[in-house]
Parts: sequence; C-alpha cells; structure tokens
Amino acid sequence: MPDRPNILFILTDQQRFDWLEMNPEVPVRTPHLRTLAARGAWFKNAICPSPLCVPSRACLSSGNEYDRCDVRSNNTPYHHEQTPYQRRLRDEAGYHVMGCGKFHTGLNTTAPGDLTWGLSGDKAKEQWGHNEALFNAGKNQSVLMMEKSGEPRDPYMTFLATRGEAQTHIDDYAQRRGQPGREDIFFSTFPSKISDEGYFDNWINTNALDLLDGAPTDKPWFLEVHFQNPHHPWDITEKMHQLYRDPDVQFPHPEYADANVTAETHQEVRRNYAAMLEHLDDCLRQMLAKLAQRGELDNTLIVFTSDHGEMLGDYGQWQKLSPLQASIGVPFIVAGPGVLQRAPNNAPITTLDLHATFLDLAGVTPGDVDSQSMRPLLAGETDHHREVVLSGLSAWRLAYDGRYKLIRGYDPAKRTGGHNWEPMAVDPEEARQLQRDRPIYLYDTTNNELDNLAQEHPEIVARLDAYLTE
Repeated sequence: MPDRPNILFILTDQQRFDWLEMNPEVPVRTPHLRTLAARGAWFKNAICPSPLCVPSRACLSSGNEYDRCDVRSNNTPYHHEQTPYQRRLRDEAGYHVMGCGKFHTGLNTTAPGDLTWGLSGDKAKEQWGHNEALFNAGKNQSVLMMEKSGEPRDPYMTFLATRGEAQTHIDDYAQRRGQPGREDIFFSTFPSKISDEGYFDNWINTNALDLLDGAPTDKPWFLEVHFQNPHHPWDITEKMHQLYRDPDVQFPHPEYADANVTAETHQEVRRNYAAMLEHLDDCLRQMLAKLAQRGELDNTLIVFTSDHGEMLGDYGQWQKLSPLQASIGVPFIVAGPGVLQRAPNNAPITTLDLHATFLDLAGVTPGDVDSQSMRPLLAGETDHHREVVLSGLSAWRLAYDGRYKLIRGYDPAKRTGGHNWEPMAVDPEEARQLQRDRPIYLYDTTNNELDNLAQEHPEIVARLDAYLTE
C-alpha cells in the first residue's frame, strides 16, 4: 500500500449505517457513495466508540476508547495531553493539515466567550494541529449563541448575517423547537426559507472546495470535512424538500415504532432525512470532481463515515445516545491508492481505528493508543482486523462482534439523555456499579434488539463479556 497519500476525510453527523443506496430496502439515492464503495471497501458493520457528537470525535482524535479518552459528554473539554492525530500528521509527518465544518470536539456551550473556533473559524488551529481551518459551531449551537448574544458568534452565522439571512435562520429554528418539553424538533419537516447559497452544508462544501483549490502540490495533504447533516432538526431547502415527495416513494416504517406518532409523520421525517443524504452525496460528487480536476483522484485516500447514527423512530427512539444498532452504527467506506477493491465486508469495524490508520499511512507510529491501524485490512493483506469492537456512553458499555452485541449497565426504560432519562455523563465508579448491578443484555442484531438472549447463550455472553472486563 503506498505511503503518504493525500487523505480526504469526510465526516457527516448522525448518519445511520443502513441508509445508503446499496441497501435495497431504503429508496434513498446516493449514487456517488455507491461508486466510491465499488472502487474500494464498504464495511457494513462499522460502529462508533460513543454515540454522541463530542465523545465520538474525541475518541477518534485521541485514539482511545470512551473510558480512557475520558470525554464523557458534549460538555466535557478535550484532554490535549492525548495528542490529536491531526497534530501528529502536521508536526511529525509533515502533512499540510486542513479542516472545515462542524469540528465538534471540546467544550460544547452556548456561552460566546467559550466558543472554541472564534469568528474566524481558526482560533484553535495550532492546538489541534491544522495549518488551515474554517470550523463552525454545531447547527443548533450557532443559533443559540446568536440568540443569547444578539450577534453572530461563529463563522457560519457571520456568513448568514452578511447575506441578510441570519434572522431568517434563527426564526426558523425557533419555530422548529416548538414548545418546551415537547419533541417538535423531531417532527418539524417544513422547508427552510434559507437560500441554497446560504444553506449550511453548501457553505461547508464551498469551504472544502476552496481548501482543496489551495492545497499544496509539493507535499501530502490531509483535509477533514465535517458536515452538519443529517443531524436534527430536519431543516432542508425548498429544492431539497421536493426530492422525495412522490407518494409512490415509501420508506420503511420504523421498527417497533411509537404508536403515538403517525405513519405519515414518520414518512415525512424520513423524506427529509433522505433529502439530506442525497444532498451530502452531491457534495461528495463535487469534491471528487475537484480531485479529478487537480489530477489527484488516484493518489488520495478517501474515507466517508459519520460520528454516530440516528434512531429515526426505531424502538420509539430518536437521535443517538442509545446502544442500539441504529444509534451506534455508521456508514464506513474507504477508497483510494492501495485499497483492495472487494465485496461488502461484514467484519466488525470501529471508527476509532481511523486514528492509527491515518498515522500509519503517513509513516508515523501510532504509539500507546487503543486505535489499531486498518492498513493491512484495507490492502487485502488480511481479512481479519478485530474480533470485537466497543462503544460506550453514560452508564452502559457494549461489545459487538458483527452479529451479537452484549450490553452492560443499560436500562431500556431510562435510556440515555432527554427528559427524565439517564444523564449522558455518569461518574466512572457509579457507571461500573450500574454495570455490575443491572441485567446483561445480549442481542442478535440480525434479528431484533428486543429479545434478550443472555440466558440462552451463556457461551456468547462469556466471550463478549471478556472484552468489557479486561
């Protein structure tokens, strides 16, 4: 496998593993992801190390699993003694490191003074390891900060203000939030009044293309592009809103859905979600075209994945936070120089391993981290990578082998986050106690995640539990 390729890393936000054109059960159009997967490797059983924005991204940057990384919620600051891979790529490998979009790692707050990236979008680039950066707050945070301060507090809202669209965006989100204590934000599917040019992911994509235009040709580069979608709220432009309104296009109904939500409401939400995914696919098309224009398509490793999944009404749940598959599972597609073209792969994969993979390809030894390089797997030197992958949040921890999933510390009645549910950040000792005290759950993910099979398969419980008690 060639050393030191350029690397284009595309990270979406809250994208389910199974909503791809390659899945015949979901009529979503992602032709460029299909083409990318056909060029390289599509890992169907990939999961994230923690199904929440900041912990998931922090684990990837640090190379360490949830407990060792110790970023336990969206309000936990990153521990910079765990050197981010971006900084090692820049300082040790000599890569030109660039980034744009929702770099959601660090203190997540609506207080303007604590905004990590500043109005320029590059305030913390030296600390994180970027040569160039244009990062913005999360789609909800950027609005909340401007509501609180009365002025833009991140680059995206600054951009909207120059276009005269900032208040339009704020008013749109206020309408989607509805009444306190209600979940209107998950069911508001009306189109946004924001222009196509002002739409956040179009802005992020434009920034990515500009960075690619200026990327050096005399040294390898790394570009990470962090899109906002398909994170809730389901705000899409009028043009996007028209994509899936044909009544003949029907999306699968959620598994074990909440009976209080109508079938048509679920369809409307899923139409918007699909439109977001098709839009992201078109952003990928534009970046691939830019690489081809620069003559770099054949020497650029392209990685497409997400920080976590989206329950989308399955089992009566929304967004992420859950140990269920729609929450932890993510798309994971890799193509480029040295990546063996192969059939879809069912091995258990974790996005955590991108940390070591990026460093290994750049010629840097990953060091004392939990992340393991996927380079031999990608090159086709082996079909084996890990027996089991891990994920955790709040009090629960899980081990997953690509079919069976063992969960400790989970209470399905309380779930995680939200009103009257388990807090997202739980003290480590309390979490360990809950993992000892609560029932163990074993699910066969090829069947459902309701039937606890722990009593029927003690040998599988023992095998997977060994990974949680190491």
